Amino acid sequence: MSLKIYNSLTREKESFVPLVQGRVTMYVCGVTVYDYCHIGHARAGIVFDVISRYMQFIGYQVVYVRNFTDVDDKIIKKANEEGKSCEEISNKYIKAFYEDMNALGIDSPTHEPKATEHIQEMIHMIQRLIEKGHAYPAGGDVNYSVESFQEYGKLSGRKIDELYSGARVEIDEKKKNPLDFALWKESKPGEPAWESPWGMGRPGWHIECSAMSQKYLGDTFDIHGGGKDLIFPHHENEIAQSHGASGKKPIKYWIHNGFVDINKQKMSKSLGNFFTIREVFKKYPPETIRLFLLSSHYRNPIEFSDQNLNEAGIALNRFYEFLNSANKISSGNSFQPDMKIMEKFSAAMDDDFNTALALGYLNEYLRSLNAIKDELEKDKGQNAEKLRNKIASGKAAILKIGKVLGLFLEDPSKFLESFKVKRIVEIGLSKIQIEKMIDARAEARKNKDWETGDKIREQLAAKGILLDDSPAGTTWRVKP
Repeated sequence: MSLKIYNSLTREKESFVPLVQGRVTMYVCGVTVYDYCHIGHARAGIVFDVISRYMQFIGYQVVYVRNFTDVDDKIIKKANEEGKSCEEISNKYIKAFYEDMNALGIDSPTHEPKATEHIQEMIHMIQRLIEKGHAYPAGGDVNYSVESFQEYGKLSGRKIDELYSGARVEIDEKKKNPLDFALWKESKPGEPAWESPWGMGRPGWHIECSAMSQKYLGDTFDIHGGGKDLIFPHHENEIAQSHGASGKKPIKYWIHNGFVDINKQKMSKSLGNFFTIREVFKKYPPETIRLFLLSSHYRNPIEFSDQNLNEAGIALNRFYEFLNSANKISSGNSFQPDMKIMEKFSAAMDDDFNTALALGYLNEYLRSLNAIKDELEKDKGQNAEKLRNKIASGKAAILKIGKVLGLFLEDPSKFLESFKVKRIVEIGLSKIQIEKMIDARAEARKNKDWETGDKIREQLAAKGILLDDSPAGTTWRVKP
């Protein structure tokens, strides 16, 4: 099966055929750096990180561009409130962005341009739009003429007539049409400003992505991504600008991720129902958050709740428990991955990057591997070597798939130890207390006091502490 991508522009799944064989060009709208990132930003970051990783996994060279909006009304407002410069504000939150994304295991894109470093590219694009009749100066501003672009509204499925009737547009004497949007804004006192043919000013929001994507990827590129909230007006305006300036269709495939919801309502700063990534880190490890956000298809909404995150944590723990056991059963990484699960994984990902289906297959596979592991514990005969090889092949497959999804990358023993420490704090026991109870049980069993031994096991189990007896002794783990 070849890779198929749901194209937001055509509203259909299409076979992916890159513009240049063996190479994928992708631009994803980044964040406006005026505050800490919330969990919705984490979803977008992880979705396109996995898309980039999978493209590389199937053999493509990927050129991935993700921008920073570091000049904007929100940044100016924040700077004024805190008595700082816009640059201080943007630098603070760019640093925080990297801290959050790095913790989530998100790889750096090929290019990460800042808007303020590409003002000249924006000015040149605006000049071309004026020359081609798509834009007009208006008293220090420059506006895009929506009526000049016949395909305006195609991405969002909106018609200009409907936009007129449904829009609540502020009256602006500088605009010929209330739907026209700003490419360049005349500066106000105290605002960041740059010289331009139209006087001192700063760029509008939409023009930056058109100018930067064109600089790094050309007039036409393969994939443009972002959250569904960007479809209108941002991405609609990008198409109008880019197509208007070059005369070419700018993007082949549009990819949009769904929202993170709380109580069926979109999480957003404007609604005040959001959690920053670093707030969520206080309760859940980054890898748990990553697994949770990949457990739903990227186009669907996903419900943010403690229950869903706890379930993701339990699932993650199971994988690490298997990997830890597999390391003891079969050391080294020379085994080839099990091709059956690799084929299922590829089939799921080729169907519009369906990580939810891929993880479903992987969870089923883990259950079968644990059954093999249980069988191995009982079988010490001729079949043991065959079972060990299956476990080793399974471990190799999980690790290979994990590399694409950005999961299972920690040392299993260290992960499980960290999980233990966190859980026993929640349970209200210490390692010393647990080990004393295990020692007491061992002493009781030594004296053939099976009743006391069983009672201690039951007491620990009631607290979520599970014991594993073996000829080498008793080890303990925490119930997820």
